[in-house]
Amino acid sequence: MKREPPQSIADYGPLFFPAGMLLLFFVIPFGTMIAVSFFQRQEGGFYTPAFVFSNYERFLSPFFGGVLGFSLMLAVTVAICCVVLALPFTYLLSKFTRRLQVFWLVALLSVLSLSEVIIGFAWSTLLSRTAGLSNLLVKIGVLDQAVALFPSFGAVLTGMVYQALPYTILVLYPAIVRLDPTLMEAARTLGSSPIRAFFNVLVPALRNTIMATLIMVFIFALGSYLLPQILGRPQHWTLSVLITDQAIYQSNMPFAAAMAVFLVLVTLGLVALTLLIGRKGEKA
Repeated sequence: MKREPPQSIADYGPLFFPAGMLLLFFVIPFGTMIAVSFFQRQEGGFYTPAFVFSNYERFLSPFFGGVLGFSLMLAVTVAICCVVLALPFTYLLSKFTRRLQVFWLVALLSVLSLSEVIIGFAWSTLLSRTAGLSNLLVKIGVLDQAVALFPSFGAVLTGMVYQALPYTILVLYPAIVRLDPTLMEAARTLGSSPIRAFFNVLVPALRNTIMATLIMVFIFALGSYLLPQILGRPQHWTLSVLITDQAIYQSNMPFAAAMAVFLVLVTLGLVALTLLIGRKGEKA
């Protein structure tokens, strides 16, 4: 069937509502944030309209470079850990009976219902010295005495991987279920071991999906705010935490807006890269 072009403005009616929502909740706030990022900060926490680049020049400072580098490193580590854990689990999940698959998917969706605050304080309890996992390690003889496992980088990484892992599994699940099962069977028939067939057949077949999932989890982890604060020290704070600190506690709204603009642009660039990978996958 040939699609007819719009004949009048009324034919564009279905687009008015989503366009209005996009304008109201993204374009206008983002434009305001860009404008504020060029404002001049005054003494006492006030700022005046101006067009200065001093807020963006602070990006070159060693402090900001350290925070940005740590945020990117943490997001990359979380993305890699999630995919490494989720890929074999999702593949094994696809081999379960339909009833077991539904059970595990419902369990994953229940984890997604937990807020970041609940996850953060739950892991802070599990990693504490008084009621945490270290007490279990003492009982089985691994440790001599109970110790606090947070605040630390490992605690931040554990909490963020726990939070992002269900998203990773749910994204990989449809692609693995649609995969032709005869590919693995053919590899096994030709003499490959299950592990070798997994890496030589399954992983290359899901290359585009894996890349898109890595980018998605990276974006998710890059915007993490509460978990680094609850489970980490100030040196473990991400760029999102620094933005809040500058906006609320330091009363430096122009610099906070400049960092937020930078974070949004990085996120939009990664989203565009994900869409590009998806289109290449469809053509392939």
